[in-house]
Amino acid sequence: MRFGISTHLYIDERLGRAHLAEIAGHGFEAVELFATRTHFDYHDPAAIDRLAAWLAETGLALDSIHAPISESRSNGRWGSMLSNACGDAAKRHAALKETEAALQIARRIPFQTLVVHLGSPSAQAAPGDNSRAAALRSAEEVCRMAEPLGVRVAFEVIPNDLSTAQALVAMLERDLEARHAGICLDFGHAHLLGDVADEVETAAEHLIATHVHDNHGRQDEHLVPYGGSINWDTALVTMRKIGYEGTYMMELQASAAAARDLAEAGRARQRFERTLAHA
Repeated sequence: MRFGISTHLYIDERLGRAHLAEIAGHGFEAVELFATRTHFDYHDPAAIDRLAAWLAETGLALDSIHAPISESRSNGRWGSMLSNACGDAAKRHAALKETEAALQIARRIPFQTLVVHLGSPSAQAAPGDNSRAAALRSAEEVCRMAEPLGVRVAFEVIPNDLSTAQALVAMLERDLEARHAGICLDFGHAHLLGDVADEVETAAEHLIATHVHDNHGRQDEHLVPYGGSINWDTALVTMRKIGYEGTYMMELQASAAAARDLAEAGRARQRFERTLAHA
């Protein structure tokens, strides 16, 4: 079990060595790179080489990469969204092309897991963005891309009909022949969908990654754990019950006060460790 921080915390900035040093300085062992070209240009071999050097210098492990969901991000606003479940073939292929480019980082920096959204959250989706048939085609293609690189694919629980834990389990068990695929349990999204513990138990046999953040059950706020209304004691006892031993990856909102949020995240980690130790 280890704890990490997603670079989503810095998504409105160009990623730099100082960001990784700040994460390491607060005692975290791993990072997830949130692949958005305005944040980190994963098409640029020189940028990937710099990232490799920063990771070595700070002692952080690249645990996972979040597949691109948007062409850009600036001043708290996403640019054009990328939907791999879009019924428009050209748009779907554009999303897959960006995912493939981000995956190629594994040729220079090994990482364990590619986290993938199938489609877009229902509240943000444009008409045709969440086609079940298109999502399955994309899931198959992403798994084929990832397998020769030794990368697992974790389909994330997000608030749309394609990506509840139940829907993802059905896809993995009935429709998708990929031994290296599983589910990323996003606690904040599970809270928006209803009962976090139920989502954990549903995903249990396929759970290979997590996104850890909190909210008040109405909006996707990406708060530090214990800052919203998730019952973390129940959630963590359930995680212990199902035997999860992977990374707890905190995916926090972009913030101008990152050091403060990292300090709070460190305290939340200590509470997690105590709860899991006594579960």
